[in-house]
Formats: sequence, C-alpha cells, structure tokens
Amino acid sequence: MRILFISYTRLGDAVLSTGLLDALHQRYPEARFTIACGPVAAPVFEAFPALERLVVMRKGPYLAHWRTLLGACFSTFWDLIVDLRGSASAWVLPTRRRRIFSGGSNSGHRIEQLAALLDLDPVPAPRAWFSDADRARAADLIGDDPRPVLAVGPSANWRAKTWPRERFEETVRRLIVPGGALPGARLAVLSAPAERQEALPLLSAVSEGDRIDLAGTEPLGVLAALLARSALYIGNDSGLMHLAAAAGAPTLGLFGPSRDEQYRPWGAQTAIVRTDRDYETLRRDPGFCKDPEDSLMWDLPVDRVVAAAERLLAGKS
Repeated sequence: MRILFISYTRLGDAVLSTGLLDALHQRYPEARFTIACGPVAAPVFEAFPALERLVVMRKGPYLAHWRTLLGACFSTFWDLIVDLRGSASAWVLPTRRRRIFSGGSNSGHRIEQLAALLDLDPVPAPRAWFSDADRARAADLIGDDPRPVLAVGPSANWRAKTWPRERFEETVRRLIVPGGALPGARLAVLSAPAERQEALPLLSAVSEGDRIDLAGTEPLGVLAALLARSALYIGNDSGLMHLAAAAGAPTLGLFGPSRDEQYRPWGAQTAIVRTDRDYETLRRDPGFCKDPEDSLMWDLPVDRVVAAAERLLAGKS
C-alpha cells in the first residue's frame, strides 16, 4: 500500500500534523509513505519508521514546489492521498482515495481539525521521531551530569511573539536557584539557525558550566531527543514549542499575538500563559500588521510564568 502525505512548510504546522501521520501508520501498518513538505519541515519526518521517500518542496518561480511534487509523484498510482495543503495537486495525482484538508477555521485546535479529516477519535497527539544517532548525540550533550535540564526557546519567527529576553533571564534564575522549582538545573537554549543571534544572549543567565548551547547548532532530531530528556521547556509560540510537547517534555507556551485556542501545545503535560491582552485586542495594535522592532508581549509578567511553570512541574497544570 502506498500513501502520499502532503504536509506543511512551517515547522510548527508540520509537528502538529505528525499525530495524523502516526494514526495512518497504525491504521495501515503495511503501508509505505511518501511525505511531501517544505525544507524547514523536512527533518520532522526523516526518522518516521514507515518513510519510503521524502519529497522536499522548495518554493521558486512558476510554482516550482508544486511542479516538484507532481514530477515526483505522478507516475505512482496511490492508494491514498492525504493533502493538508488543500492543493490542486491532490486532485490531479492518480489515487484510489483522497482526503483534502480545506484549511480549517478559527474554531477548535488545529490538531482537532486535522483529526476530523479522518474521523479520528480520540484525537491523536503529535509525535517526535528521532534516530539512534540523534539519541546518542543528545546523550553526549547532556553528559554524565545528573542535574535536570531546563530548555528554553526565547526566539520565534515573528518578533511580536517574543517575550522580552530579560524576562526569560529572570524566569530562569528564579526556577534554578536553591528553593526554586528546578534547583541547580542546567540551561539549554534552543533556536532555529536563523534566530541564533536573538537567542544566544540568554545563555549568559547562567555560568558557563551550566550551559547547553543549542541555538541553531544541532539538527532537529537531536533537539527532539534532548527535549525528550528535559525536565521542562519554556518558550514562545513557535515550532520548537510544539516539538517539545511532541517529544514529551513538560511544555509551557507563552502567548500574545497568536491564537492559543488553536495553537497551544498539545499534551497532558502542557500549559500556556498569555498576555493580559487577548489576540483580538492585540491584532488591533498598530504594530500587529508590521514587522515590529519590539515585542507585543510586554504585559506578560514574570510572576505569571514562574507560577505556571511551578504548577506544571507539580502536575497541577
């Protein structure tokens, strides 16, 4: 059986689609999967156990990404095509059955919307797949140090969604001090390669021996493997936040100018805090539709984040 799974370009959306992919794998354990997605999202699927082929769709002139997909997939007669992009390609490619996601709505979580495409109940949680080599590299980075790891993602693909760095620093210090929720923990700072310069200064919140620099330095599979061993992840609404939750790390997402009801981290050990202003208020801010030089999350206080982290670690989220 051959299944074509057309996923997303953005990292976060791709991670959210992994639960649907895993459910298909469980429903059709003999199937071989071809997965099509953008280059940033491709590492999400590299260790998927039933992967036969990964088609990386790079944008270019004259709809180059869709031409790549058609060229790679037209010669196969598919048993099932699941298209999460709502593209015309799913109607052109030959298949016995097709399921096409129309783009969802602002009602309900994106994972619930995707689950409805295949009438899945219960809703499948996202998965993070990583290889033995990824696991070994994560173990090398952690080393023999028995102290817990506090993972933090201080960047995002849009500056308006980033909580001010100095507040991340204060939060880290309050959590790792003696008497804090994670006393003596080491700090791992994560980011995409393009966001390294934005994330890197947070490492100065702790001494050199207490740092794990993952700001754009390691492949996504290694990050997933390390997150699976982290005591807590705190970060802005981003793809790394969703990866942390999918890897099983207790995950606290920080929200402001994005919809937490639709994109909150998914899982039993997840929680969110958000700004005093809700999304509808923030979207009326003059900086919302621009590329702002500063954050729109100034009204999220440190006390609220620390308290939420403490509840999450205590199993009270």
